[in-house]
Amino acid sequence: MENRTLTQAESQISESNFLSKVFMWMALGLAVSAGGSFWILSQPELLTTLLKNNWVFFGLIFAELGLVMWLSMAIYRMSAGTATALFLFYSFVNGVTLSPVFLIYTGASIVSTFAVTAGTFLCFSVYGLTTKKDLTSVGGLMTMALFGVILASLVNVFLKSAALNWVLTFIAIAVFMGLIAYHAQKLKRIYAMGFESEEAQKKVVIIGALSLYLDFVNLFLQLLKLFGKRRN
Repeated sequence: MENRTLTQAESQISESNFLSKVFMWMALGLAVSAGGSFWILSQPELLTTLLKNNWVFFGLIFAELGLVMWLSMAIYRMSAGTATALFLFYSFVNGVTLSPVFLIYTGASIVSTFAVTAGTFLCFSVYGLTTKKDLTSVGGLMTMALFGVILASLVNVFLKSAALNWVLTFIAIAVFMGLIAYHAQKLKRIYAMGFESEEAQKKVVIIGALSLYLDFVNLFLQLLKLFGKRRN
């Protein structure tokens, strides 16, 4: 009985270490993004090019999308080191493209919104990790809803409806909250299935960090629309 209890305890500690690594890499990705934003803000000429040249700005956006898709689909065919480098590179580039946020909103509102996002992220992560409810169906529903929000947002580029924009913002917030809980639970289930090797585990840590990073950043941007105070 004592050996069995010890084995269970060791298993829990191991799971805890695995999840800690995922959240650590997610946090590191956020830090790299912040570094990318502050770096481009300190380069007036590059910042001007980014803001005034649509080809450069949207080129970076599409490059980011391509990088995320490539990393998500091909991660198990690359080394863990390569996957890690790509994740950090993506985080840096994303920080560069998000830098206009610091020019649009006041620093105080960005900090407060980040704190609200962090608190919300923590609550829904804990829920996903502790609930006994299977969130697989929730994840599928949230993913479909996300595609709907993206399509509606593209349509609203032409409609320019303020009312629709607010509705989509609230829906997007709910979507990313659901995705945070789903992705956290999914990581726990993947761990329970086991890994073929330490290399495979490292890859799952990175792809898990990427998923949570995207959830966090997108939730932050949506909340910023609600709570952010624009500069005069």
